[in-house]
Amino acid sequence: MTSGELREWRQRNGWSQGQLARALAVIPLSVSRWERGERQISSFLHLALAYLESKGDELKPRMRTKRRKEV
Repeated sequence: MTSGELREWRQRNGWSQGQLARALAVIPLSVSRWERGERQISSFLHLALAYLESKGDELKPRMRTKRRKEV
């Protein structure tokens, strides 16, 4: 899998880099580096993505929102 293919998969399936990182148990910086071609993508990643795709939104982590501090 190439960095461009990873980015296309993520965008096509509606995952943010952070959501994908949480689902794969890596830090978001790893996903960013994979997509920019700065780090080699593991050969098993296509299997993990196929599994996530088959489960749809069931495994997609919710987006975190920042809470406002009340004064």
